[in-house]
Amino acid sequence: MNLPLGFRYSALYAGIRKVAKPDLALILADQPASAAAVFTTNKVQAAPVRLSRAHLAETGGIARAVLVNAGNANCATRTGDRVALATARAAAKTLQCKPAEVLSSSTGVIGVELNPKLITDALPDLAAGLSPDRFLDAADAILTTDLVRKVAFAESGGIRIAGMTKGSGMIHPGMATTLAYVMTDAAMPPAALRAHLKAAVARSYNRLSVDGDMSTNDTLLVLASGASGIQPKKAAFQAALDEVCQSLAKQIARDGEGAQKFVEIQVSGAASEAAAARIARAIANSPLVKTAIAGSDPNWGRILCAAGYSGVDFDPTLVDIWLQGVKVCRKGLAAPMDEAALTRKLDAKDCLIRFQIAGEGKGQATFYTCDHTHGYIDINASYRT
Repeated sequence: MNLPLGFRYSALYAGIRKVAKPDLALILADQPASAAAVFTTNKVQAAPVRLSRAHLAETGGIARAVLVNAGNANCATRTGDRVALATARAAAKTLQCKPAEVLSSSTGVIGVELNPKLITDALPDLAAGLSPDRFLDAADAILTTDLVRKVAFAESGGIRIAGMTKGSGMIHPGMATTLAYVMTDAAMPPAALRAHLKAAVARSYNRLSVDGDMSTNDTLLVLASGASGIQPKKAAFQAALDEVCQSLAKQIARDGEGAQKFVEIQVSGAASEAAAARIARAIANSPLVKTAIAGSDPNWGRILCAAGYSGVDFDPTLVDIWLQGVKVCRKGLAAPMDEAALTRKLDAKDCLIRFQIAGEGKGQATFYTCDHTHGYIDINASYRT
């Protein structure tokens, strides 16, 4: 685990969660770092989202610290904006930086007031615990219903990239879903970092869905410390950032609430990439497709049906579909197959769906999702209890 230079991390239990496990994380850049972020496009947005967006605008894309709490979304409450601002100011005072250089995130239950003292009282100990070696501690502290830690790393041309993310349910991107923090020691101005982030999101978090629900708190933030002193080549840096973001997105799909199977959907032959992505998204979000995969049922008709209501104009008689490499649909009709053998293939932990439109269309897209089991209902029926 070769971490980027110029960052320190900390985490502790501040009493925000009902369960006594770390619920407050801090990421600190040793010097002002270039910063770029994308946030939820949900009309209902948590106070930390609004504050972080405002702080990035005020600084022109410079940040020193990221303060993240789990256990409470600080959204749709009477005091949300005051809590977000008060905790950011307290962190700035503790860390001796400007309040606008502190970015905030929250995750957890919506509509419950957050006591700011739980965070402000914990800040001295949180700051005292900062260390370059506590990356994994911070990654654990941001989790909610996640069953596993989600981290990813890449190196390119002497620079390093490390990312952490959380997410298991309420996953449906319109920019980037869940919370994600990516650090690099590349030397890069904020404008360039924003361009790289936009491209990476389009190929990773914007191609991810667990249940079709977009969060109110979604934030994907990239910080560049410049501590390596290296200005990377654009293509090489983009490839490394894509690698990290795609790995994180896939890990979220694998850890979907109640999920037993990871599903990759590949669409090709559409009129454009956007059209292909729209078809893939419809397939990924179909409860009928997701439950069929859960039951290892090669019910390809549900896949064709979902593509048909995606809003994309295509000729169903030109569609071929494969499940686990087995052609199940040819030109919009059933293809001969050994259903019992395919059912056994669908019992695997990884499932591949290929949807191809014959013709001259060049649009293609890959989407990541998971199956839908009764476990999802069990988790979300008792989420607040």
